[in-house]
Amino acid sequence: MVLLRLDLASRRFLFIAALVTYNFFKEVQKLKFKTQILDDKAIGRTLTRIAHEIIEKNKGVENIILLGIKRRGYPLANRIAEAIEKIEGVSLKVGSLDITLYRDDLSQISDLPVLNNDTLDIEIKDKIVILVDDVLYTGRTARAALDAVIHHGRPKVIQLAVLIDRGHRELPIRADYVGKNIPTSKEELVSVELMEVDSTDSVKIYEV
Repeated sequence: MVLLRLDLASRRFLFIAALVTYNFFKEVQKLKFKTQILDDKAIGRTLTRIAHEIIEKNKGVENIILLGIKRRGYPLANRIAEAIEKIEGVSLKVGSLDITLYRDDLSQISDLPVLNNDTLDIEIKDKIVILVDDVLYTGRTARAALDAVIHHGRPKVIQLAVLIDRGHRELPIRADYVGKNIPTSKEELVSVELMEVDSTDSVKIYEV
């Protein structure tokens, strides 16, 4: 079997990804579709706007690194990097943080977020690090990502970009770049689907 040839870290990642996917579909089956907030074109426009805001806030793109929080923060980071390259003609480095046991866009799977990256594959010392995630909710996932970045180096600045901010913060975390603020109740679930992961682009709200 192919799985047997993978190293322990890869098998662990696949197992956790399968667990998250399984729990997601369990949740969706119990939920009622409420509305679609963004389609593919709206997501594209939103990410282009975030790219412009990043350039404006940092007075250019020098020393900027994008770190996407897996799973969907990573493709979002790549898309933002592509948008910035079209505007500025500069290709930014994009890395990833693997924090998979707790997702702000799903229900709670574990009491605390867990970082699965042992090392970052990008040098972050004295860089402007922009964390990218799909949904900002309680702030616990973002907090775990902040701790991970600080643990691995001393960046000049850490900023946070999210596609959706749904409120209900439990920690004093605020995004520097927000694609769309969506008022929600705690009984609702915000589902972000991206082509790279889900074969479609959309943001939908489900309710119990």
